[in-house]
Amino acid sequence: MTGRRILITRSADRAQPLVSLLNNLGAAPLVLPLIDFERAKDQATLDAVLDRLATGGFDWLVISSITSAKVLLEKAAERGTTPAGLVPAATRVAAIGPSSVKVLESIGLSVHLAPTERQSADGLVELWEPAPERVLLPQADIAAPGLREGLAAKGADVTSVIAYHTVDYPARAELRLRAELPDVVVLSGNGVPPTLSPAEARSALDTGTLDAVVAASPSAARRIAESLLPLGTCRLIAIGRPTAAEASRLGLTVAAVAKDPTPDGIVAALETVFANEGNPQ
Repeated sequence: MTGRRILITRSADRAQPLVSLLNNLGAAPLVLPLIDFERAKDQATLDAVLDRLATGGFDWLVISSITSAKVLLEKAAERGTTPAGLVPAATRVAAIGPSSVKVLESIGLSVHLAPTERQSADGLVELWEPAPERVLLPQADIAAPGLREGLAAKGADVTSVIAYHTVDYPARAELRLRAELPDVVVLSGNGVPPTLSPAEARSALDTGTLDAVVAASPSAARRIAESLLPLGTCRLIAIGRPTAAEASRLGLTVAAVAKDPTPDGIVAALETVFANEGNPQ
């Protein structure tokens, strides 16, 4: 990994865990934010389901992304409380991904269910015990239906609500989610990663000085297809199967798919690609 220039298509704060690990391995991570997040347009509906949550109207709260946790923190603050004050003790919490688990625990919520092998929507559905329980699922406006449909197929009464909108970077200042999550997922390592402009990223791709680009979500894969092609010699690494499927649908060549949507999983995928190609010239 030494000297490998890896482009991460996230903002610097969201990329920091992967950046730290790559720095420790001697790589040269760079970031290019492609997507951002804005508050849900329909705040009334979101507030209504959160009122129902606060009064014990759900057996489960399912948090499928760190951004959903950020929304929960922001909405709790609006009400003069904390996420732990918004989620009754009797309501169990499910999450996807170790970063989401750490963030939820850091804001006072115990996580009762989270996949450890298949860290994805499919992995959570596999673990879910069939029961007619009431489930609140706050998600992005562009969230795939698989999680909602999978839980419903297990007998859950799922209330899915748009918690935030995924937009091209940067989000509008007046609509950007402002809640700051605790810094609990940063790994060891120092330094703020260089942030490239689109023009700088284009130049690096044209001159062949990027070894790999990491697509961290299906929406990031779409933005890569829209704004970064051709990739030239730069290899595309997908954070998981849904991202890889979207990239393939768009005609992108996926060099590797991380088995786990974690920094360690992404690094393992990168190391496999580089090992197969030999040492850089």
